[in-house]
Amino acid sequence: MEAAETRGGGAGAGLGGAKGCGCKGIRPRLRCEAAPPPQKSANFVYCPLTGFAVGEKRSEFEGWAFQFPGVFLLEDFISTDEECEMVELMDQSAWKPSQSGRRKQDYGPKVNFKKQKLKAGNFSGLPSFSKEIVARMRSYTVLEGFSPVEQCNLDYDPERGSAIDPHWDDWWLWGERLVSLNLLSETVLSMSCDSEDSLQLLPLFLQENKQIQSYQSPDISQEYQYNDPTLLERLGSTECSSTKLVPFREIIVAIYLPRRSLVVLSGPARYQWKHAIYRNHIKSRRVCITFRELTTEFSLGGEQEELGKNLLEIALTFKGSPV
Repeated sequence: MEAAETRGGGAGAGLGGAKGCGCKGIRPRLRCEAAPPPQKSANFVYCPLTGFAVGEKRSEFEGWAFQFPGVFLLEDFISTDEECEMVELMDQSAWKPSQSGRRKQDYGPKVNFKKQKLKAGNFSGLPSFSKEIVARMRSYTVLEGFSPVEQCNLDYDPERGSAIDPHWDDWWLWGERLVSLNLLSETVLSMSCDSEDSLQLLPLFLQENKQIQSYQSPDISQEYQYNDPTLLERLGSTECSSTKLVPFREIIVAIYLPRRSLVVLSGPARYQWKHAIYRNHIKSRRVCITFRELTTEFSLGGEQEELGKNLLEIALTFKGSPV
């Protein structure tokens, strides 16, 4: 989901560093920038209990909403004790510098995305602490049969200007579901789409004094009735004459990720919308663990089934070290 420069094969492009910058990636570190990049603001907020994106307060889209499929968000996926233990174990291994002020640890096969070549290399499996996490994931319908072949740990810190540009994770190797576990601090996953096509919005008439719970997050002002059981009914009964068309490229949807939450992107959220983490949404140290599965090409009946089977056997030993 949040790709390192070679592991995820992300398609999001960034600007190179200033002349003489020692950064190896295409995205410079904070101290190497001549000027900070512009920070984009979301104009919609994702509501996890309804699956709708709701127009931000004080934006031109306030009072409008649209369905935003392909996101599964689960809060408190792990306990505070589990979080502490996992981060301590990660910090016992070396963190390698990555793009945009991040640090990384990779557990996965050796991949050349440009030439579409794949081999085991030094891959020895996913880390031992992930065994219980993967088993727990599979208890949810959306992750039934999920068998990750790669794990990428990413370390974000505001002092390094950590961020990740809008991108898609690779479609040749990585499969339908991208799974990410958010540790140590809350943040916002920003979703955008470059399409010139238009999206149909539905009017959202919020009723006064019926708000059950506010939904507040970093740099998101939205407070709406995301526990309102009538939301879907009121949206679904709206007449088509009351809708509004807006270009996809004008929309940014904020998905608030609480600490210790698990998020799954699939379908349109995986293949139509790019995802990003902007610098202003990193307030303190954040560690993200992303799990990826293989595409059908490497699965049962695929052209490279045998290679995929071998890599999965290595991955699921849970005896790995960072490559």
